[in-house]
Amino acid sequence: MNSLLRDLLGHQFWADAELWTAIGAHAPARDDKVIHDRLHHIHEVQRAFVWTVGDRAAPFSSTRPDDFASFEALRTYARESHDTARRFLESDAAADRRIEIPWFKDPPLTLSVAEALTQMTMHSQHHRGQNATRLRELGGTPPTVDLIVWYWRGRPSPSWRTT
Repeated sequence: MNSLLRDLLGHQFWADAELWTAIGAHAPARDDKVIHDRLHHIHEVQRAFVWTVGDRAAPFSSTRPDDFASFEALRTYARESHDTARRFLESDAAADRRIEIPWFKDPPLTLSVAEALTQMTMHSQHHRGQNATRLRELGGTPPTVDLIVWYWRGRPSPSWRTT
């Protein structure tokens, strides 16, 4: 896997955890259905992409936001999503291997593993921004999670603080 993609994934793990911490520290955001549903979507899509680039030996196991009654249950799901992605990265998968993206049918879409994982990071970034905006609208303070800040801080590992 190329170093830039590894950085994008490392940043994703850290930035997700930082935003989860900020949301968890602000009750109106922690209890907000819009944020809850979007957090679920972020991590469901991360799982879908890791499944897509993996061996697909088992069918994809989809969940719904309502499957997670509490913020903590959803946070556990999010952490497990990251753990699954990390295990895939440690497998030394061929970044240039071509895969079909199953949800694009007409016309079909074939990407490299690296392209698919890049999409996963960009998708997560987009929705983190939406959740940061929603957190601010609810009176909270979103963390600064720009990629350059992650570089500046020495590429920190994620810290899933519960505040």
